[in-house]
Amino acid sequence: MRAMVLHGQAPIETQPLRCEDVPVPAPGDDELLVRVRACGICRTDLHVVEGDLPPVRKRIVPGHQVVGVVESATAGGRFARGDRVGIAWLRRTCGRCAYCVSARENLCERAEFTGWHADGGFAEFAVVPAAFAYAIPAVFGDVEAAPLLCAGIIGFRALERAAVPAGGRLGLWGFGSSAHVTLQISRARGARVYVLTREPSHRELARALGAVWTGDLGDVPPEPLDSAIVFAPVGELVPVALQRLARGGTLALAGIYMTPTPPLDYTRDLFYERQVRSVTANTRADGEALLAEAARIPVRLATTTFALTDANRALSALKRGAFAGSGVLVS
Repeated sequence: MRAMVLHGQAPIETQPLRCEDVPVPAPGDDELLVRVRACGICRTDLHVVEGDLPPVRKRIVPGHQVVGVVESATAGGRFARGDRVGIAWLRRTCGRCAYCVSARENLCERAEFTGWHADGGFAEFAVVPAAFAYAIPAVFGDVEAAPLLCAGIIGFRALERAAVPAGGRLGLWGFGSSAHVTLQISRARGARVYVLTREPSHRELARALGAVWTGDLGDVPPEPLDSAIVFAPVGELVPVALQRLARGGTLALAGIYMTPTPPLDYTRDLFYERQVRSVTANTRADGEALLAEAARIPVRLATTTFALTDANRALSALKRGAFAGSGVLVS
């Protein structure tokens, strides 16, 4: 099979992913073999490729927003051959620690992640533990569904962590794949959404999806915010977002990686019970809830497709903000 393989972390401009013919992976007893139809590209993939996240293996196939069809499965399991499934970032947990047994498996210290600890979906086939695969709602096509498997799930968890009150005012810093899903869910729940992003095309998409106001990253929304989410991996935005919150407001930080955060001033940034919450991966319950809610709304994905062999170019475009919405690789 063809796969885009990373042998050493390097700037995406150097095209570090190499297209190679590799063996089709052999699934374990608890795993599904999936023929990949589409795989979303994510800023986390960029962090893996460029070295913002430390390497776990010398050789890895990135990609963790996978939609495909089951080629082989254990008889009597959750899925059968021919079922359409999704593969997400969270690949495996221990199932026994205090976090796992208290509905916080995203914090498991022995968790493994797709496209980082194990080969992912920048390939024609992938394997996944059956217990960590998702059924894909029929309302979504393959390309539409792929970004929901991380961008959607992480945005959903960030939205929960941001504690938006009923009818509240939510600010989103950065407007990529995750934020454009989160905006639609927030609007369906009745929130007023304010979007702050550098790219004019991203602001245009935000307005088309129902944002009540858009501006650049340092601009001031026309009214104080009840909640905010920082999607951009830029630590300097943390005090900026905190200063835009009303008293009692909550800021959620959605990224797996962020540049250093500058010192916070207690009175200016945190007093009046403003609070900051980080977001770490997701639970399977988050994934199931996101897919169900997205299907009910239904969320509509703005997508730009790339050939599998163009993964370097796709990630470079993501880094530059060259497209609005989500990028998806197709075989």
